[in-house]
Amino acid sequence: MDSVLVKTNLPNHLYSGKVRDTYFINDKYMIMVSTDRISAFDVVMNEAVPGKGEILNSMSTFWLEKTKHIIPNHFVGNIDDVINTKDVDMNLFKNHISQDIKSRSMIVKKAKRLDIECIVRGYIAGSAWSEYKNNNTINDKLFEKKLSPAEKFDYPIFTPSTKAETGHDVPLSEKDGKNLVGHEMYNFLEKKSIEIYNFAHDLSKEKGMILVDSKFEFGILDDEVILIDELLTPDSSRYWDKDDYVVGKFPPAFDKQFLREWLLKSNWNLTYPPPKIPKKIINDTKKRYLESFKRLTNIENKSLEIGK
Repeated sequence: MDSVLVKTNLPNHLYSGKVRDTYFINDKYMIMVSTDRISAFDVVMNEAVPGKGEILNSMSTFWLEKTKHIIPNHFVGNIDDVINTKDVDMNLFKNHISQDIKSRSMIVKKAKRLDIECIVRGYIAGSAWSEYKNNNTINDKLFEKKLSPAEKFDYPIFTPSTKAETGHDVPLSEKDGKNLVGHEMYNFLEKKSIEIYNFAHDLSKEKGMILVDSKFEFGILDDEVILIDELLTPDSSRYWDKDDYVVGKFPPAFDKQFLREWLLKSNWNLTYPPPKIPKKIINDTKKRYLESFKRLTNIENKSLEIGK
């Protein structure tokens, strides 16, 4: 897992985000490639984390398989599973897909994305803690119960945000969220997001991990709401080690916390261009991503079948 994939150049490029590159296969299907790029504070770093895309892709595959009983999702299969099947003609791509791309890619159904990020929080941390500490609110809603750092909520809370193409996502109040997607849709997304969170939280706890919070995205396919994008990865979720957890202090997270903390101490102004990232920070970040993957999935060798 020492190879690095920063850029991809397949035919039929559709969209590139901070981490993922998406390619058009036909009206039904797309290729979604998780690169090794890493971003912080909405800026993509010049350095990459070797193998990060493979971890993200494998972890999403694991969770998409595990949660499909809660809600359908966009996952069709990994490239080797579906290559040149009846509906997925990969001939256009066969000379462009290296092993590095293959191990970081999945075939997904094409859905119309709902422009709302569905965030569920089971514990107070991150931006929710900052808002609560400063204003006694969470997502602009007064929170009267006295909370300590890292404290578990009585029940998971739904704190959605806008899905920004550029710049920062903006938190959405319940009223604004319902105005954006409609009352019925908002309530459905909240219900399903919390169901997924609760299921993943319980499974993670069995593996000695705490799922603190996570972000989910949904789309519409054939008039049905489905789960899309990555799922429950260290990029979209905050995990803690159960053994490190004590109410009153925030444990180290299994994500890019090392990178964010280093950047905040580096006197960087949080705008492009970013500073050069030390190799130790890259290695420590990779180590945390890989550890979370192994612990949650019990998979040492990622060539093994995922999600069974």
